[in-house]
Amino acid sequence: MDTRVQPAPAPPAPALSATERALALQPLLDEHGAEMDRRREVVPEVVDALVANDMLRLLLPRSLGGAELPLIEFCKTVEAIAWADASVAWFVNQSNVSSATSAAAMPRDAALAFFGNPGVGLAWGARNGTSKAIRVEGGYRLSGTWSFASGGRHTTWMGAHSAVQNPDGTPHQRYGRPDDRSFVFRRSDARIVDDWFVLGLRGTGSDTYTVEDLFVPDAHAPARDAPQERREAGPLYTMGSTLLYASGFCSVTLGLGRRLLETYIDLARGKHSRASINAMSANNAIQREIALLEAKLSAARAWLHAEVCEAYDKATSGALDVDGRMRLRLATTYGMNEATDVSIAAYRASGTTAILNSAPFERRFRDAMSASQHLQAMMGHAEMVGRHMLGVENKLQNL
Repeated sequence: MDTRVQPAPAPPAPALSATERALALQPLLDEHGAEMDRRREVVPEVVDALVANDMLRLLLPRSLGGAELPLIEFCKTVEAIAWADASVAWFVNQSNVSSATSAAAMPRDAALAFFGNPGVGLAWGARNGTSKAIRVEGGYRLSGTWSFASGGRHTTWMGAHSAVQNPDGTPHQRYGRPDDRSFVFRRSDARIVDDWFVLGLRGTGSDTYTVEDLFVPDAHAPARDAPQERREAGPLYTMGSTLLYASGFCSVTLGLGRRLLETYIDLARGKHSRASINAMSANNAIQREIALLEAKLSAARAWLHAEVCEAYDKATSGALDVDGRMRLRLATTYGMNEATDVSIAAYRASGTTAILNSAPFERRFRDAMSASQHLQAMMGHAEMVGRHMLGVENKLQNL
């Protein structure tokens, strides 16, 4: 009997592009948005629709049955989902990047076992305190707690980063530096804490989770951003997880900003301000503000897309230089902050209408504020780019 791992079957060519499928999902996401916010998770109807439209394998290598989309199409797809519901877009981005970059550094049979099914997904969280992975024969003994596992209530697999220790407690070295790995395991192996009580992005259900002395085999513990372990040559995997996350999360904020700005424009077309006898649409200040907000949002989006395409093209050669990484890093951070400013301005300009649960502002404003607090939006990234431009010594841990 032939026991070799067989190639993943090629998925049927979709009739619509990923972005077109995302646009078609918008009415469903709108319909369930308030319920997902209330339940603090993506509802089953939406999960089923994401799986049916193959939205959880957009960046997965083609060799594993994935779409391996060009990054620009992925960004447009995430943005279209965020226009309808930011929590779903956040989950789609985080799961796709985590799955694809982990699979690209895994042995093929392990990657197929994890990600060959279009409905499994992967939830990933940040370290919450300390963690340790002790090197043992054939793998690691993993212990620790991680938070912000977006979409983890609906995935088969979970993942976690941890530094690796030798059995005597000393740091394990690999490739001339401390060994830091990404560990993938079944959700059922983790203890989940229902603690996602937050301002916005409530529908992500980003719970905290813990594992204690869990054995993780070598094949399930890739160093997903180490060039020495990369098994896929595509530009997505050359770019690495950090810039992929940043590009997707920036696209979430752009979709939110676009929806809030459009909602403000619709309101201004038909509303009279209590402070004026004229309609809002006849107010010169409002006319000017709307035009400038459109310019701000469109400019941020255009720059993101330009740098995404430039970095992706450079990465096709198998390497992306530091200058290219820095420019995309700056475009994503800048874009998130510009989109947030547009969301805030649209909310404030809409007056008391914006605070009503029955109006389309309140939930999306909370989502925008929560997205703005993510690491990818922090201005420390701009400082890092500035140091690079000035030729000052830099640590590139955020690239």
